[in-house]
Amino acid sequence: MFPGILGTKIGMTHVFDGEGRMVPVTVIQAGPMYVTQIKTLEKDGYNAIQVGFGEMSDKNLTWPKYGHLKKAGVKSNLRHLREFRVDSVDGFSLGQEIKVDVFEAGEAVDAIGISKGRGFAGGVKRHHFRGQHMTHGYMTHRRPLSSGATGPQRVFKGTRKPGHMGTDQVTQSGLKVVSVDSERNLVLLSGSVPGANGALVTVNRSKR
Repeated sequence: MFPGILGTKIGMTHVFDGEGRMVPVTVIQAGPMYVTQIKTLEKDGYNAIQVGFGEMSDKNLTWPKYGHLKKAGVKSNLRHLREFRVDSVDGFSLGQEIKVDVFEAGEAVDAIGISKGRGFAGGVKRHHFRGQHMTHGYMTHRRPLSSGATGPQRVFKGTRKPGHMGTDQVTQSGLKVVSVDSERNLVLLSGSVPGANGALVTVNRSKR
């Protein structure tokens, strides 16, 4: 059984369960993926399956990637290549197609994506600082104040200050597969998934 699948976030909608309750779901266009490399414990030190997902034009395909895909016997130009650790590589072959039916409704999964970029953000928005009153007599409002001790004459790494916000890898755990559409390669996950619509999402079977 393959541990996960790659997909593209389509957007959010809602469905109704058997008891008539509305469940918010995120639609993922998942797969098909193709096996592009098989790594074994004897040769590489660990067991893993490298898969490719998505298509790209010939002009954007580099020669090393072209040779790698040609060696795997994959016809299409795959945009994304990712590895999945497996206990055993038995039953896998180069060029093999892996579809969304690796999941079933009701399974617990984790979704990994790149969060939306928010640009340069202040401390209140980035770190949820409280700020001061927005009235007369308070001069700072949302501005950061002292950085701390003046002895070291530097700002310590990890100090919470204004800066770039977003575009971080985020893992959303505690999700559940609501339904799987094998014909259209769609999987519906309960709740929200990090990333913008159209972004790459990795859905892994939860280990908890």
